[in-house]
Amino acid sequence: MTSPVLDFLLQRSSTPISAIGEPAPGDEDIRTMLRAATRVPDHGRLTPWRFIIYRGVAREEVGQYLAALAEEREGPLPEARREQELKRFARAPLVIGVISSPVAHERIPEWEQFLSAAAAAMNLCIAANALGYATNWITNWYSSDEKGRMLLGLAPHERVAGFVHIGTCDVKVPERPRAELSEIISEYAGPWREVD
Repeated sequence: MTSPVLDFLLQRSSTPISAIGEPAPGDEDIRTMLRAATRVPDHGRLTPWRFIIYRGVAREEVGQYLAALAEEREGPLPEARREQELKRFARAPLVIGVISSPVAHERIPEWEQFLSAAAAAMNLCIAANALGYATNWITNWYSSDEKGRMLLGLAPHERVAGFVHIGTCDVKVPERPRAELSEIISEYAGPWREVD
């Protein structure tokens, strides 16, 4: 049995950020993608995520912050490395941050809420791809840096589920190797035990 949705999912792939260009999605498409992104498992209906849109000159502003932070952490940067940081968010015409914003709850742990945010990032990618846009979901070094997260607009308790780079790709992206199902599937055989 087949369906258009299943066919789409079996062919979906990420696009290298270097191959993502203009045009970016417009406001209506962005709203559609974000509505789809919120249709994820959310135990307790906590909405433990939010989205930050980086576009236009904000992408260059972020690059200035990241280059300065990299120099603060590493000392003077070689020109190529500095240029890399300056362009981090300017490589694609639109970047959407999927932010894990956990809610204190007596029964629902933070890690489960983070998984919900990750599911939102995946739904965002799928929705953008379904609308014909190319995507690449990354985190990178600044997601693990407290000051980096602050510079990117996160509150102290928040974490990055992903930065989804979105735009248009006019070239066919080669298929990457995928794991053989036989290597990653097993039937349950009782509690785990180390094999000699």
